Amino acid sequence: MNHLRRRQLVALATGALLTAGITLAAPASAAVRPTPTPTPLVVNARWGGHCTYDRIVIDLRGYVPQATVTRVPRLVHDGSGAPVPLAGKYFLEIRLHPAAAHDRAGDSTYHGPKLVKIHLPQLKGLALTGDFEGYVTFGAAFGAKPSVSSFKLHAPERFVLDVAHRNVCR
Repeated sequence: MNHLRRRQLVALATGALLTAGITLAAPASAAVRPTPTPTPLVVNARWGGHCTYDRIVIDLRGYVPQATVTRVPRLVHDGSGAPVPLAGKYFLEIRLHPAAAHDRAGDSTYHGPKLVKIHLPQLKGLALTGDFEGYVTFGAAFGAKPSVSSFKLHAPERFVLDVAHRNVCR
């Protein structure tokens, strides 16, 4: 092996060993970790009536988290279990996770209604029923068994729940 080839191999091996040594010697705390995504904040809830559906919109800051919509026999406040005073025959619980309606200092970020009676064809009321340990929960009251569809909208971030009803615009 000629002298130049030997120097190239030594340089290459030295570089490989230094790279491996630096990688192996780096403390675990120096490892690159993904930045945790901040918990999305619930900032408002609103509603509207349309010809064939009523709509609930929950506005968020950050991103739209996972949302579950569950039929429940009655509405209660998270934690206390106290009944939510909304008139209706059918009820849905809308639960967002991970989410918060308060900032790190404990100040509310939610500026929407806490409890409101609504007089739409299907939607009769909406309440913020919980903001605890990464879950934000709303309860909705309806006059008839709700047929729902939900989806997410972006820029701005929103969770949308549509509740079908007969056409009221004819």
